[in-house]
Amino acid sequence: MIRRTRPVAGAVALLAALTAGIAFPAGAAAGEPTGQDAPKVDLVLDVSGSMRARDIDGQSRMAAAKQAFNEVLDATPEEVQLGIRTLGADYAGDDRKEGCKDTAQLYPVGPLDRTEAKTAVATLAPTGWTPIGPALLQAADDLDGGDGSKRIVLISDGEDTCAPLDPCEVAREIAAKGIGLTIDTLGLVPNAKLSRQLSCIAEATGGTYTSIEHQDELTDRVNELVDRAAEPVVTPVATEGAGSCDKAPVLRSGLYTDREEFGRQRWYRVELLAGQELRASVSVAADRAVRPDHGVLMRAVTVHGREIVRGEATGSGRTDVASTGLRYPKPEIADDDSGKPAAETVCLGVTTSFSADAGVKTTPGLPLELTVDVVDGPDDAADVASFGLGRGWWLLGALIVTGFLAGLVWGWLSRWRVAVWRTN
Repeated sequence: MIRRTRPVAGAVALLAALTAGIAFPAGAAAGEPTGQDAPKVDLVLDVSGSMRARDIDGQSRMAAAKQAFNEVLDATPEEVQLGIRTLGADYAGDDRKEGCKDTAQLYPVGPLDRTEAKTAVATLAPTGWTPIGPALLQAADDLDGGDGSKRIVLISDGEDTCAPLDPCEVAREIAAKGIGLTIDTLGLVPNAKLSRQLSCIAEATGGTYTSIEHQDELTDRVNELVDRAAEPVVTPVATEGAGSCDKAPVLRSGLYTDREEFGRQRWYRVELLAGQELRASVSVAADRAVRPDHGVLMRAVTVHGREIVRGEATGSGRTDVASTGLRYPKPEIADDDSGKPAAETVCLGVTTSFSADAGVKTTPGLPLELTVDVVDGPDDAADVASFGLGRGWWLLGALIVTGFLAGLVWGWLSRWRVAVWRTN
């Protein structure tokens, strides 16, 4: 069984995107795939002594990992530059200080020579400690440089043994560098403590955690992550919302980043034609210590201030990101004077209720990521625009009528039974 965690867009991804600046680049399309450099992937494999355990389809964890790696190497896309790093592969002694240095690049990140990489994998044998934190730091250096996608795939069967260097904090430090690196983690043991640690590492960079119990699951998941690295990178475009709708920037479909100060509201505008539907979402990241209770509100209003629809979400401090979204389909209405479909300017307002204790900096504002998508609307947009449920209102109405009739019938039967009982 595979268990996956899909966190919302990570705070660090928003911070990295904000380094692009505050103004629109000339001629840049919002959310346009960018990056000419080849995508890079570093497979980081735990080769500690516990990998000798024979609990994956009757074979050792090490044997399952080797088999999976060989199949992944055969299926790696040509455009992906792939490397392999180990942790715990060389030092078998009891000196913790030495054991926590035991991480090495088995195969350098670069154009893949499948035969050479397989030969390197064949030499692996379970040996020593589990220095996850140091291995992640080195893997980030392995992927340094270039503007293509960067991904670390960490495969481990045990918790880090090199505290106080917390691998979750290491992942946060890597994310804070703003190099666009994602860490995905795979756990070979269904262990609660290991799951928490690997989940934390993945969430820090917007990656995923997967629990693995079979060899074919390991192969499929690593292949999926390597293929994902080859997908085009979408870079958000920096914008700057205004304090009121009339001064707000006009946004096209795309992905945007901005910052919102505590207790302030940011406004953006979107042009919508009749028959089109606006789909918008926002994620606000707590990139500093904030109080647990918070919320985010997104509203679509007319230029005259009438609210059309809203989306809102609250949080209790368990995640670093609060997200919400909304939909607004504009009905097909013709302009009698021009004979063309009537256009409408929709104002998008984003408000947050984050707060912080004294001493916490409130500037710059919290990073937010805004997605705007204008698509062809549904056949009957008026229903959704007016009520938010679309054709669901027909079902709701039918249920109400059915319930009313059922109540009448049940009441009549109850009175009849009482009458018969009194008579007898």
